[in-house]
Amino acid sequence: MLGIVGKKIGMSQIFDEDARVIPVTVVQAGPCKVVQKKTKAVDGYSAVQVGFEQKSTKNVSKALQGHFKDDCYKVLREFSVGSDAELEGLEELSVDLFNVNEIVNVIGTSKGRGFTGVMKRHNFSGMKATHGVHESYRGPGSIGLCATPSRVFKGKKLPGHYGNSRVTAKNLEIVKIDKERNLIFIRGAVPGHRNSVVLLKKLG
Repeated sequence: MLGIVGKKIGMSQIFDEDARVIPVTVVQAGPCKVVQKKTKAVDGYSAVQVGFEQKSTKNVSKALQGHFKDDCYKVLREFSVGSDAELEGLEELSVDLFNVNEIVNVIGTSKGRGFTGVMKRHNFSGMKATHGVHESYRGPGSIGLCATPSRVFKGKKLPGHYGNSRVTAKNLEIVKIDKERNLIFIRGAVPGHRNSVVLLKKLG
């Protein structure tokens, strides 16, 4: 499942041949240099480790400098491959890996929303605003029984930290590719805020 590391630029819209508006997310994808090739003989599995966005050497530890050997990168990610044979001649991943109308999975980190209540976090409907309800309009309601089992079950939907988690948006369509600027236009929205790191993975 080869893929590429990119940066979410933001959302826009383009028009198709029938003048219909298509909402798209613009992703600056790569180029990603191959930092390490992992083989079944040495590492137990076949994968390629790539780096995205160069970084100054002074901000990198000595251990990572030895791992990079030459250029240092801000982001390191791995993509698995079927066999060691697919690693031969693979030195860089770019937008040439993808085609227009191809279906991909996009992985990102969702926007952090801090501590939120059950209505925003779990889509609860809330309590009635009339007929004797006091100061609990947006509350979760009853969360358990009294004597039996006299505790709250694990996994109960309650207020808490919402967002800032790994999210995979599946089966998104690539509408347009700008090879000169390394841009990929994906139909619809993808997880994350502007300038956040996203992973585009090929299917199969």
